[in-house]
Amino acid sequence: MSRKILTVDDSATVRLVLSTTLRDAGYEVIEACDGQEALDYLDDGDINMLITDLNMPNVDGIDLIRQVRRTSGFRFVPIIMLTTESEEEKKREGKAAGASGWILKPFKPEQLLAVVNMVMV
Repeated sequence: MSRKILTVDDSATVRLVLSTTLRDAGYEVIEACDGQEALDYLDDGDINMLITDLNMPNVDGIDLIRQVRRTSGFRFVPIIMLTTESEEEKKREGKAAGASGWILKPFKPEQLLAVVNMVMV
């Protein structure tokens, strides 16, 4: 059974690149366009990892991480923040919320897969 990764980004192009990269590596991918859609999926679904953007409408990446970490069954799921934000304060905020890792956009597929394989439980 393949591992399931939920990707969350308001950019359809980024979601496509993420999905293609992860599916080609053998992962099952579920896509959400913002944090609220991701939370709605988590109400009924099960995932092995979450990859989220930071700046999104409705529920941003930091708030999404905080809510996921408070949800029973998802407290220890690896969460990667994938964003253009490189400020140390944002990274600290993400880590404090519960992010397992941080990747800057634009990313190389091999870089993404190295991080995914490193933190996947």
